[in-house]
Amino acid sequence: MPPVGTPSASSEGRRSWVVPASLRERLSAPYGPVLSGPAAEARIRSLGLFASCGDRVTADALELGATPWVGIVDLRTRRNEPFAAGSFARLAARRLVRVRNPPGELTEGLRSAVRDLVEHGGGLIEVDGEEDLGSLALVESLPAGATVIYGIPGAGVSFVTVDAAAKDQVRALIGAMELKVTSDGS
Repeated sequence: MPPVGTPSASSEGRRSWVVPASLRERLSAPYGPVLSGPAAEARIRSLGLFASCGDRVTADALELGATPWVGIVDLRTRRNEPFAAGSFARLAARRLVRVRNPPGELTEGLRSAVRDLVEHGGGLIEVDGEEDLGSLALVESLPAGATVIYGIPGAGVSFVTVDAAAKDQVRALIGAMELKVTSDGS
């Protein structure tokens, strides 16, 4: 029997990892080089296996003829400006998964959707809520040598090469978040 307070398979419910105030500054800092303009476009065009997190960066990659293995979007930019779902049709045609992921959280649903798409042909994840922390799930799930790109408003595109160090950094960040478990009925 698991110790008291340890979720078991039958009582686990829905898990999410919530960003505590102490991690907000660290999570807002880019964890890969940031490029903009023609340099970012050239780098995106040159990528092999990659995934994207964010509406603008995913749409831009597709417009440049570079299709991410997995793209994560929430159909909004800067959390309030609507973004046309049709921009992602080519990626959604491969497979479309919709998940709920509240702002400031990384849900098990989003992490599972990323793992599933990485392992089974790629596609698009549409998030009801906020997609920002999906970049962590991408680094966590993609194989070494892949790249994760995500947009930084007003700065450009961050490029994270997936390797053991990046995976360790992501595990440490997720481990420093507060685990929240809700029952299936809530």
